[in-house]
Amino acid sequence: MSVPSTQHRVPYYSQWESRTLVPEFITGRLGAADDPLWHKSGADTPREYAFWAPRMCGVACLRMALDFWEHPVPSSVPLVQELCKAGAYVRTGQSVKGLIYQPFADYVGARWDLKAQAAPDLPVPRVRGAIADGCLVMLSVHKTVRTPEVDPPSKGGHLVLAVGASEENVMLHNPSGLPGVSQDYAPVSWGQLHRFYAGRGVIIGE
Repeated sequence: MSVPSTQHRVPYYSQWESRTLVPEFITGRLGAADDPLWHKSGADTPREYAFWAPRMCGVACLRMALDFWEHPVPSSVPLVQELCKAGAYVRTGQSVKGLIYQPFADYVGARWDLKAQAAPDLPVPRVRGAIADGCLVMLSVHKTVRTPEVDPPSKGGHLVLAVGASEENVMLHNPSGLPGVSQDYAPVSWGQLHRFYAGRGVIIGE
């Protein structure tokens, strides 16, 4: 039996404060420290913001989910600091391990009273079923999913939020998507998705 089309009305958040400047950030034409809106992140300095912004795809996904379920939405850097304390990110000097799914899911449940399930094995039919059931799904994809017509070098490593699904496509809110092209409600066909998707993620529900 086919799963009906579903699309949730989810506010969009980029992992950079200036969502219109994402092309400049991802190509290196502009450094994150030069983001004119860096202070909105809650960081103390542009340097602190620049360290975290490229790593905050999961934070952006969580902020979208919080807004969708009408929770207060913290600024991104204070939120990543909470996630560090929860063990969802582990920083060692200038390197960061994470987002680590299970401590992230535990944090989301305890802090925000949302149901979050870490899913190291998350096949596409389960993704579609979760969306149809009213959930949002964080998916681990290669960052080049912003241009799905291009073959990626590998799978996984970047988190996007699946906010809708049809027989043909998954609809993604991509924290590092291109403005007007692949940021919010970006359709990626299931046939294209398998080239980017690592088969794991986090299911978030109310």
